[in-house]
Amino acid sequence: MQNNASFRVHYWGVMPEHHDNLPHKHSFFEVCYILEGQGVYIDDDCTYPIQKNTMFLSRPDVLHHIESETGLFIIYVGFELIESESNEEWISIMTEAKNCSNVVKDIKEDTIAPLIWKSLLLQASNNKYTLSQELLTSLAYSLIHSLLQTFVPYLNHNNDNHVHKKSSGILAQAKLYIKDNLSSPLKITDIASHLHISSRHLSRLFGIELGVSYSEYVQNERVQRAAILLKKTDLSIKDIVEETGFSNVHYFTRVFTSTMRSSPGRFRSLYTKLKTTKYIE
Repeated sequence: MQNNASFRVHYWGVMPEHHDNLPHKHSFFEVCYILEGQGVYIDDDCTYPIQKNTMFLSRPDVLHHIESETGLFIIYVGFELIESESNEEWISIMTEAKNCSNVVKDIKEDTIAPLIWKSLLLQASNNKYTLSQELLTSLAYSLIHSLLQTFVPYLNHNNDNHVHKKSSGILAQAKLYIKDNLSSPLKITDIASHLHISSRHLSRLFGIELGVSYSEYVQNERVQRAAILLKKTDLSIKDIVEETGFSNVHYFTRVFTSTMRSSPGRFRSLYTKLKTTKYIE
């Protein structure tokens, strides 16, 4: 069991010359991947052409069969979810798979599912190097997950979440870089280069995830840092301007006053008075 899902693999293997077979059903899922050859796949009275790098999904209780005059080189696997050992989310995913309408896909051979599948086949045919049971189980789970991801939109949405997390990670790095380098110019092109992304992409992340432009975010961080220095240090306004990366005192005063509704000098004075106030009962 991995990631709250447990699968039973009924069979898997290779058929170098697969020609016609009779219409039949399974009580489980079967995925086939064409390595060579041409033919047709008939699924529930729908006919699909199949050829090299075609992958197709046979769903439970759906009548299907293959026809090929010249023969097909096929790899295949039959599996089902063990519902008693899996959570509700995976049961829902498999329901999505049963209702899948696009059961035939043309797949690039350098994508994850074919690569994992071929790795497992190489392992099975080579007795010289033996993988541990734990690693084989992990690879088998990864294969089934990648096969399902090919056909089930629900899993692709989860993949979108992964992309979102990755974007959030990049944004988090950008925010930390800004926080730690406020005295620098902080040009968006420099930070984007540091993160190995385009400045356009970085700008878009700030807009989509934070709802502000990159320059607005940096300016606000400069002001917030200046407010902390005014409260907690005796640094001069000139030193605070240099510490927070503002171009000059005049510009700093204008931006700080607009944002905090108080000039830097008055802000410091008010905070100092607050610290010295004594409350007597």
